[in-house]
Amino acid sequence: MSATGASLPDDLGRKFISGCHILHYHRVLDAYGHLSVRHPTQPDIFIMARQIAPALVSAPEDLVQYRVSDASPVDPSMKDGYVERYIHSEIFKKFPDVYAVIHSHAESVIPYGISGVPLQTCFHMAGFLGTSTPVYDISTLYSAGDKQDMLVRDTRLGEALADCFANSKSESRSADHAVVMMRGHGMTVIAPNIEECVLRAIYTQQNASIQTTVLVTRSAYRGSAPLPEVRFLNDAEAADSAVMTHWSSGRPWKLWVREIEQAGLYINKV
Repeated sequence: MSATGASLPDDLGRKFISGCHILHYHRVLDAYGHLSVRHPTQPDIFIMARQIAPALVSAPEDLVQYRVSDASPVDPSMKDGYVERYIHSEIFKKFPDVYAVIHSHAESVIPYGISGVPLQTCFHMAGFLGTSTPVYDISTLYSAGDKQDMLVRDTRLGEALADCFANSKSESRSADHAVVMMRGHGMTVIAPNIEECVLRAIYTQQNASIQTTVLVTRSAYRGSAPLPEVRFLNDAEAADSAVMTHWSSGRPWKLWVREIEQAGLYINKV
């Protein structure tokens, strides 16, 4: 961690590294994708890992501080950073109550960014999805000369992604959505803390797998009687379920930390 920025409390540093490992263990992240956290006492700074695979983040020197204003490193000598840090900076800039962001390429969610089939809330553990999940289509935002590799490479593209979390492009400072699909890319997840952000990412992935299974099952059905409509969670069910996962997020976190401690792959020196 750069000595020119505010030091990160050890407990948060350890939690951040554990979050990276949990996301890898549960296949939300592989060699790509990233977690970030807003600094608890300097909200204009956020922290990400340097450009290494999340499973290999292990020590304070792997953590890099960036300015929310423009995603520039607090330590100007730090060059080895994620290209897509603008995803994180623009979300932190737009929503002051967001303290953690995850960007993932989880394969189970990819179909819901390219197929036209909307991701719906299938079970109570994904109530935070609400009754709609927006899709960010970067192809509508390219300017002449832009690299069209689907990466969010600057503040302009990051701001457009951040806007997808609100139902209106006004100066709203509160997000209406916890998750945004990204066409041909993956998803981005936000939350007020690391534990809940990790929970949301894991259960969004599971929800997508469940929905795909439902759709395949219905397609394979050969009965003579017509099937009723799929009953996804309604507004009230989703909202109340989201409250439940908010207050109970500490329970799976403790289990997931124990899993990575016993896995033999992950190292956490904080």
